[in-house]
Amino acid sequence: MPPLTLVSHHLCPYVQRAVIALTEKGVPFERVYVDLANKPAWFLALSPLGKTPVLSVGDTAIFESAVILEYLEETQPRPLHPADPLRRAEHRAWIEFCSAVLNDIWGLYSAADAAAFAGKATALRNKFTRVEHRLGVGPWFDGVAFSLVDAVFGPVFRYFDVFDTIGDFGVLAGLPKVAAWRAALAKRPSVRDAVTTDYAERLQTFLAARQSHLSRLQLGAAAA
Repeated sequence: MPPLTLVSHHLCPYVQRAVIALTEKGVPFERVYVDLANKPAWFLALSPLGKTPVLSVGDTAIFESAVILEYLEETQPRPLHPADPLRRAEHRAWIEFCSAVLNDIWGLYSAADAAAFAGKATALRNKFTRVEHRLGVGPWFDGVAFSLVDAVFGPVFRYFDVFDTIGDFGVLAGLPKVAAWRAALAKRPSVRDAVTTDYAERLQTFLAARQSHLSRLQLGAAAA
């Protein structure tokens, strides 16, 4: 295999997906960070959409996290997708569902006022209720085997580790299976170590700069 380099951003949840998959598979790779607020020319040459992650495989650049994950499944050991085609398709569908969750999280921390914030919190609550109904006995999404669905939801719950320091917005309340899954993912080394140790501080700084409803709640929580 050519050497692998993962072009990353410190806060990007889609980068974390790739890091978790690479780690679970035991694949060596180099990680290079880029400032998305000041994108260098070399990065734009690799990433037509100007987004992270980008996986450089030798001289070839692969962009979009879903494509990267599928490439790793096709070329690397320790598959994280189920072998059964129907279950594999279901897992892919839940990965897309997770991307919709991330879109709502973006809407939550970007909401300009209380009404918009409440709407996004409700949308997230409804999505996690669907997840609660799908989860089984655990500890992972589909039982005892860690899968790509687990890899993509790990970064989602990391947002709530910071949100919870600001307030209780009721998104995850009363969902015991989701709570158990979140706790298991937090302890998984591949999930825990997918970000730098200053991730929480970086996210707090990012949220404060949004000048959103959540930013104001964050300021109030810090002053309390």
